[in-house]
Amino acid sequence: MSTLSGLTARKARFLNRWHARRATQAKAATAFVSSPEPRTIGSFAKGRQLVAGNYLFAGALIEAKGTVIWRIDAPDRAYLDEIHGFAWLDDLAAVGDTSTRELGQAWLWGWIEHYGRGRGPGWTPDLTGRRLIRWINHAIFLLRGHDVPATDAFYLSLAQQTRFLSKRWHAAAPGLPRFEALTGLIYAGLALEGMEDLTPPAVAALAKECTDQIDEQGGLPTRNPEELLEVFTLLTWAVAALEDAAKPVPETYSAAIDRIAPTLRTLRHSDGGLARFHGGGRGQEGWLDHALAASGVKTRQPDGLSMGYARLSSGRTSVIIDASAPPKPEAGYNAHASTLAFEVTSGRRPLIVNCGSGASFGADWRRAGRATPSHSALSLDGYSSARLGDAERATARETLIDAPTHVPIEITHAPDGLRFQGGHDGYVRTHGLTHARQLELTFDGRGMAGEDMLLAMEDVEKRLFDKVMDAKKLSGIPFDIRFHLHPEVHAELDMGGSAVSMALKSGEIWVFRHDGTRDLSLEPSVYLEKGRLKPRATQQIVLSGRAMTFATRVRWSLSKAQETAMGIRDLNRDEPGEFYD
Repeated sequence: MSTLSGLTARKARFLNRWHARRATQAKAATAFVSSPEPRTIGSFAKGRQLVAGNYLFAGALIEAKGTVIWRIDAPDRAYLDEIHGFAWLDDLAAVGDTSTRELGQAWLWGWIEHYGRGRGPGWTPDLTGRRLIRWINHAIFLLRGHDVPATDAFYLSLAQQTRFLSKRWHAAAPGLPRFEALTGLIYAGLALEGMEDLTPPAVAALAKECTDQIDEQGGLPTRNPEELLEVFTLLTWAVAALEDAAKPVPETYSAAIDRIAPTLRTLRHSDGGLARFHGGGRGQEGWLDHALAASGVKTRQPDGLSMGYARLSSGRTSVIIDASAPPKPEAGYNAHASTLAFEVTSGRRPLIVNCGSGASFGADWRRAGRATPSHSALSLDGYSSARLGDAERATARETLIDAPTHVPIEITHAPDGLRFQGGHDGYVRTHGLTHARQLELTFDGRGMAGEDMLLAMEDVEKRLFDKVMDAKKLSGIPFDIRFHLHPEVHAELDMGGSAVSMALKSGEIWVFRHDGTRDLSLEPSVYLEKGRLKPRATQQIVLSGRAMTFATRVRWSLSKAQETAMGIRDLNRDEPGEFYD
């Protein structure tokens, strides 16, 4: 972290503490003017695990039954952020019985006792906004059975946090953190007696964020699909809260929702999950479809890019491609070197995936997950299509360098389906080679043909290619084309090692073939998934070869086996376990 950014962070922490303590002088709210209908969706299984004493947050499990959550030793800041954000209240409310209510009450009033005077790590604008939304959403659940002093403490803490947020929302980073802070402030301003004066400035500020952060494609600068879903969800909550309180809704909100909804549909796989790119996961189960339904927006994105992604969809099959340059440095702290990587889902079953974000498993996994070899893409000579800085100086906000800048794409109709063509210049500077990729999906969704090319096109690029070839004593420049498989796909080499057959739990069989000019192997891989204790073991198909000339071409295909039915009633979908190993 640079000296300047370090000073800025220390100043922000100081101001947060100062305003948090000043907020303790705020007068208590005495009642709710209105209480928004709870719209958050929790996990029944996670709620039961919390009651059982299994505290799984930010990828770390602490077993401490009977221990108040504020008394455990959190392993890192990410763990602290999750518990201070109170999203776990959604999980307890999803169960909704006496034991979960009593646990939620004990933890909430424990927070007031430990941190209500403006101390502790939870006093940041985004966490305070997240926390206020949950406290207000679940107020009836939480206040049941409590006496007057406890209720007064609850209202006093709400008022103090709201006053803090009114002074510090602007310190939240642009994007999701600021949307969380402002939505929380709107919720509190509408709901709490005596806080009405805070609502109009927050409504205006959120309108400005919609204009500044959500582009014409309905995307965010971070290009993170899961963040876009969370921003979209917060906006729909803000609109619903304003409508419930009979307050006018700015046109800017509705326009932003209208732009985002079609983009989320582009990023939605056929199984209802989001494509996993640039630090984003699949999204919490059910949130995407629930948010789209709540928005009331039925339109789809026209052909072309949505937040820099392209989509091919036919029959039961969806293909989503990262078809743009990575996010710019100011928004690229979670960016991945994933240009031209793609994912494939068949029905309710993911088939080809990216490894995902390793952030919840530590710095090394986070860094590995951002590299091109962790994506279903082509990597050249051990390089990623965009590079990270020196690992010894890596920070949580490290951005990509030497990233592709020119990513031309075209989406057209093929004779029997849809065709995507794209290229990027991520390897031009290092090797003089442009990577071009063509993907075709048949109209029935049963077959996909791919072609990857490495091309030295301009004279200066050809000279650089020759220079690299000389350095390698004319042995060629090695490349690998990877196809990471979802952990629930059972794969094995077939046809004497010339193909890979893949069985999905739905009963579908897919077969991967290639043109026979490269080496085919089935190798270990990992699937990095938030909410698990460790990465999941899986496999990857790898086509390996060497670029020997100015034009190298590799053809491959992915198709359903002939005996696979056109449609399958895939009803045996695995539900999330109690907690993940």
